[in-house]
Amino acid sequence: MSDTSIKPKNKFILWGKAAGRCEYEGCNQPLWLDLLTKVELNTSYIAHIIADKSTGPRGDSVLSEKLKNDISNLMLLCDVHHRLIDVEDISGHSVERLRGMKRDHEERIDILTSIMPEKRSHILLYGANIGKHNAKVSWIEAALAMTPDRYPARREAFELGLTNNTFQDNEEKYWRLERENLQRQFDQKVKPNLQLGNVGHFSIFAFAPQPLLIELGRLLSDIPAADVYQLHREPKQNWNWQESPVSFDYIIKKPNSDHSKVAIILSLSATIDEKRITDVVGEDVSIWTVTVDNPNNDFLKSREQLVKFRELLRKLFDEIKAKHGHGNVLHVFPAVPVAIAVEIGRVWMPKADLPLLIYDENRGFSLVLTID
Repeated sequence: MSDTSIKPKNKFILWGKAAGRCEYEGCNQPLWLDLLTKVELNTSYIAHIIADKSTGPRGDSVLSEKLKNDISNLMLLCDVHHRLIDVEDISGHSVERLRGMKRDHEERIDILTSIMPEKRSHILLYGANIGKHNAKVSWIEAALAMTPDRYPARREAFELGLTNNTFQDNEEKYWRLERENLQRQFDQKVKPNLQLGNVGHFSIFAFAPQPLLIELGRLLSDIPAADVYQLHREPKQNWNWQESPVSFDYIIKKPNSDHSKVAIILSLSATIDEKRITDVVGEDVSIWTVTVDNPNNDFLKSREQLVKFRELLRKLFDEIKAKHGHGNVLHVFPAVPVAIAVEIGRVWMPKADLPLLIYDENRGFSLVLTID
């Protein structure tokens, strides 16, 4: 433990750089608050990376005296981690390791606190059961994915979704209950804030069956500004956008002949054969397909790919309506990432586009949702 009296100026600078939180990796505990009683008090310790005495933890015959009051050699820590690095596990905490912790923490704080007010965004979370898997999206995962481009406007999110729903997506009641619940929660939680002008921007994190994600997008529309995020599985599961692939493009396959019915296959995260469509709606159907070179679950890497899809779908909806008539309906067979599913609903325009009949795949396609 240190015997040096740290200069008040350096204490204030260190508190500012650390934002009053423990700088030990993975801790981040607020040091102005007792988390149990919520009493506000100073619980911090200032530790030396290189001890202030040559005989102390990580001490040095020359540097100890030279750096004992240097801000680059000081860390703000909670009691537990102060004792850990100076008493319990000195050998496990080298100078290099502690400097890395200090650097990473203070760089993160610098990035977060430099974000301007116009970058505020309200987090919207939506989860619904997919098969036997319960979907839960966390606020902290969302907040981490947003920065440094945006930051959460509030500590609370707009949370939509039916918790503990025992119905599964192979049951007819599931779709009725989930859709009605989504609509009601949207009307109660989101719509009033939009009408009052309380929300300037949304950051949307959703994980649910694709027809419900399309419905969420329809409810939001493209009127409020929003960023829609994608859950990536590789190389590490998170919601952070990655770099755009080189020379990426979507492929559009148009029908060879006209029929009374019209369908669109969105074959992006998996391949959908046309026969599976005709098995459901019959042979009298014109099929349009949007696909990529290698359909797979993780093809959507970047925000740029998502924007490109929005632009493509807007033009495609117009072209399909012009070719097949305003009185038709569009059968939609999606195999798409979650972000694209939400954007399908946001792109669709109720007064301009054909009504959508949305199908879900569960050992075969079945009609589960109508958007009119």
